[in-house]
Amino acid sequence: MTEIYPTDRASLERDCDMDFFIATGPGGQNRNKVETGVRLVHRSTGTMVTATERRSQHANREAAYERMAARLEAMQRVVAPRVATKPSAASRERRLDEKRRVSTAKRLRSTPPDD
Repeated sequence: MTEIYPTDRASLERDCDMDFFIATGPGGQNRNKVETGVRLVHRSTGTMVTATERRSQHANREAAYERMAARLEAMQRVVAPRVATKPSAASRERRLDEKRRVSTAKRLRSTPPDD
């Protein structure tokens, strides 16, 4: 059975460790000298997300929480098992007919043998 991890903001703030770091790239002196990058680590699962797109630490924090909620929801989504089926006799026959047609066309492309 899979565990259920809440994805509301209050639960995420309680269950995640937040770390700030200097984000590199375009954005000017503020982005290159100030710790605007945000890294969230969910303690229970070890899932880590980062946000460094904005020059603002506040905007990156909001983006990181949204990503963490989406990641946890995706982890908890139940995937329906695939039911294996066999191809029908008609589809098998169609596939073999197509293979015969293609092989004939390829055989006709080659140069005839010299006698």
